[in-house]
Amino acid sequence: MSIFAQGPALLFCPGDRMDRFEKALDRADVAILDLEDAVAPERKVAARGQVAAAAATAPQRTIVRINAADTPWFHDDVTAMRLAGVRTLMLPKASGPEQLCALQDFEVVALCETAAGVLAAPRLAAATNCTALMWGGEDLVADIGGRSSRGTDGRYRPMIEQARTSVLFAAAAEGKASIDAVHIDISDLDGLETESKEAADMGFRAKACIHPQHVAYIRKAFRPTDEQIACARTLLAHPEASSGGVFRIGNQMIDGPLLTHARTLIERTTPWISN
Repeated sequence: MSIFAQGPALLFCPGDRMDRFEKALDRADVAILDLEDAVAPERKVAARGQVAAAAATAPQRTIVRINAADTPWFHDDVTAMRLAGVRTLMLPKASGPEQLCALQDFEVVALCETAAGVLAAPRLAAATNCTALMWGGEDLVADIGGRSSRGTDGRYRPMIEQARTSVLFAAAAEGKASIDAVHIDISDLDGLETESKEAADMGFRAKACIHPQHVAYIRKAFRPTDEQIACARTLLAHPEASSGGVFRIGNQMIDGPLLTHARTLIERTTPWISN
């Protein structure tokens, strides 16, 4: 079963704070144990063993973000996770499919958060062990020498939105899942709600977050309303739905794309919502 069948809310947990791991699993659908940005260099070795042991206890609900391929911790991170039987890794600052070759026995979430990574997104998604693409705005802005990922209105700047959709399209073209980036303003719950709803409507399979309070907002945004579910089931149950042609329900013309929307809504939400 895909790790994304657990639900859409992925919560980061610092790799040197394993006292928060059980809470993260309890609050979110999937916990991302972070050995990269969340852990200071002098604490990475100690955190590695703790993360490997913790991740092995709940492999279907845990992703481990290891350190980037060009760092001195990468190979030891991979070895420790392999010995622990960890299934899913997140590779930060992914820039080419050759980096995934060293991770062939893992499912890999490739994190496209540099200019090279965004441009390489189609090739990363095509890798056989790539299970999903995720993108990151703040690292991307830092990489290209920018100052801010958002305008004064709180919305992503056009070039950041382009990166977001580029990663989404690259994943979809290869039949892989896509994960929307975190909303870094912890207190901006209105912005989080809007951004999460937008991500769900666009086709992202999940959204990552950095605070437990964000989980409920993400789940609500990704969960279709009862009306939407009922409408999708009505369309799919219509006698003409399997004919391959166009038909009418009330004042609405129903054709192939609308039926596909309905199937996607049901298929993607059935594992984690009550029927």
